Amino acid sequence: MTQELIDLRASILEGRYSDALALVDELEGMSKQAILRTIKSYLLVLLMHLIKNQIEQRLTASWANSIRNSIREIKKLNIKDNKTSYYINEDEWENLIEEEVIEDAIADASEEVMNGKYTRFQVSEMLDKPQLLQITTRLLNLTYTHSAKELPALIESHLAQLPGGEDWRDRRN
Repeated sequence: MTQELIDLRASILEGRYSDALALVDELEGMSKQAILRTIKSYLLVLLMHLIKNQIEQRLTASWANSIRNSIREIKKLNIKDNKTSYYINEDEWENLIEEEVIEDAIADASEEVMNGKYTRFQVSEMLDKPQLLQITTRLLNLTYTHSAKELPALIESHLAQLPGGEDWRDRRN
């Protein structure tokens, strides 16, 4: 990006405004790609913990914290600077999950589910993917309709409904 900024400055100083605008477009594209990569990274963590929850039928404080943090970070990253539009719209999550993230999340989760007892293929077979997508999109959709201040309590309410969620909420083992 540094070279692009140097080129942008030179283009402006030399009066080559069409070149400068092309560089601005390139920089905007690079910025958007970086944001989308970061969102996908948090989405991967979210899915990995929801997969572990589904298969192990329990919810640990650590998993709950990771889920909550991932959703809150996705909310912050997903809204554009204009505060009125998003990088990923509500109706785009399912496709993004299925096309780009789910297989990596399954692979990562397989290393941790039951202390690595199952292969990626076994975890994939045990997984109820439609249910996973439904839970994930429901949690992500909270980010469009609720403020950052409201979000933690709403996430906690949803987490309590997951397998082992009541035990987690009530701090029972």
